[in-house]
Amino acid sequence: MTLQQLTYFLAAVEHGSFSAAAEAMYIAQPSLSEQIRRLEHSLGVPLFVRTNRKLVLTEAGQLLLPRAQNALAAAKEAEESVRGVRTLTGGTVSFGTFSSAQHLLLGDLIAGFHERHPQVRVRVVGLNSSEVADAVRDGALEAGLVSLPVDDRGLDVSNVVWTCEAVYLSTDPSRVSEPLTAERLAEAPLILPEARWGNADPTRRRLLERTQKAGFSLTPAVEVESPALAIALAARGVGDTVGSLPLARCLGYMERLLSVPLDPPLHETFAFITRREAHLSPATRVLMEMVTKHLARLGTSAQP
Repeated sequence: MTLQQLTYFLAAVEHGSFSAAAEAMYIAQPSLSEQIRRLEHSLGVPLFVRTNRKLVLTEAGQLLLPRAQNALAAAKEAEESVRGVRTLTGGTVSFGTFSSAQHLLLGDLIAGFHERHPQVRVRVVGLNSSEVADAVRDGALEAGLVSLPVDDRGLDVSNVVWTCEAVYLSTDPSRVSEPLTAERLAEAPLILPEARWGNADPTRRRLLERTQKAGFSLTPAVEVESPALAIALAARGVGDTVGSLPLARCLGYMERLLSVPLDPPLHETFAFITRREAHLSPATRVLMEMVTKHLARLGTSAQP
């Protein structure tokens, strides 16, 4: 039994004959008659008594009639319930970002999206990239923008959509006189963010790997949760930190901070993640396109 067969059945009841129903639905009569014949075959009972004057419902046809009407009404209601998601006049977009994205792009991004699609609800969560990956994998978020690398089990990872250099930031000129080697990094009075995630954070993991590879350990003097707070503390002279120039500039601290590249340079790379083979909603696809455009503008204005 199909919705098409029920539709043809109701049309035949309404118009009183297969020919009139077929004409009203702009289809050939044999096509309509064949579908109703298949419906009767699947049910195992005739639905009409064929007379010379008009169709007459059998007892089975009379029983089917209200249920067919309800089935088609429910199908139409189901279609209408998702129309807003398809046309971006309803629904919710749920998206995760790395934690410092709230300073770099989320204000303009969300305002721009809401202006274009005011009836779509927006849920944007700023988390550590590892946490975003877990939330997308579990279905709590539809997609995310993360710093690489992350655990990609069960995820599709896009090509890199943004890259920025992580630099050493300090108020002390003597500590930024030349690019910072792994040895000097291990000796530095470091303030590192992502205290809760520690070395599970992609950037901290890479810093640890390069110091360990050089035969040193990495022990921060201060750990905080927010990259913005780490930069703010470095600007007050509490210690030094490793962070992105775009973020430091966005926060307005580059008048007090000096920067120098790491040796070798460290570039943070960012990509979109989705659940493997997931079908993204139109709203999420639009938001991801807007993120890409915002990051392109940010990249142009944030070169060292």
